[in-house]
Amino acid sequence: RPLTRPRPGHADLPGMLSYDLSEARPVLERASARETAARVALGVLAEALLEQVAGVRLVSHVVSVGAQGATASSTPTPADEAALCEASMRTLDPEDNARFEAAVDAAKQAGDTIGGVAEVIAYDVPVGLGTHVTARERLDARLAAALMSIQSVKGVEIGDGFAQAALLGSAAHDEIVRGEDGHLTRSSNHAGGIEGGTSNGAPIVARAAFKPISTVPHALRSVDLATGEEAVGLHQRSDTCQVVPGAVIAEAEVALVLADALSDHAGGRSVSEMRRNLQAYLSVVGERA
Repeated sequence: RPLTRPRPGHADLPGMLSYDLSEARPVLERASARETAARVALGVLAEALLEQVAGVRLVSHVVSVGAQGATASSTPTPADEAALCEASMRTLDPEDNARFEAAVDAAKQAGDTIGGVAEVIAYDVPVGLGTHVTARERLDARLAAALMSIQSVKGVEIGDGFAQAALLGSAAHDEIVRGEDGHLTRSSNHAGGIEGGTSNGAPIVARAAFKPISTVPHALRSVDLATGEEAVGLHQRSDTCQVVPGAVIAEAEVALVLADALSDHAGGRSVSEMRRNLQAYLSVVGERA
């Protein structure tokens, strides 16, 4: 049936008005997060390219659900993928997992939904992906745009992001030091692996904040555009929390951006050619660093 009662938090009302539609179904079908299945499929290919050309590997996990934040100090690596997939809330710490699960269960019992934050970490990213030269080609800008394109993502940060805003400059930046092997390295990674729009060789860390799912079982107030009368938004179906699949989608988006940036930097017509191009570049970088 025609959906004339736009649901708060969805694209229904602005979509109906901007496309001059009498009902919202053409909007909600195009705006649905179901299309992210294709992004994840493409992300698998992007991750394969990154690993085969540059040895880059990614992992994603959940760092908060609602007001419950992770307390574990350990950071997952790609070797933890199987364990993360086994955990219901995609976290390595059993206590965090239990608290996250309890928060989701409480929201479900209350007829509500709950959001959370997912983190993606890319390891062994070579220095030099992205550029400081043009605004749209900055690596952090591209990552932010890709992550914000995921349905219900309302915030993105790279590295310590918002926490850095509360620090003084002397504590906020990653000092350049000599490592034990004599090569240049960083004393920390507040920047999340990106400085000046360019990867700096440290792991890239990106987080995406997912708002609570907009299709709330406890229906929110709306107006029926067919009659002009007050109404409530239609509730057809919804999960309680999307942050676990959201982490996988975010990982795919980061992989797609990094694969694109790697192709820009070490482009070629085959994996072997890209690998040769990258190794030639890294040999020069290694000599300087």
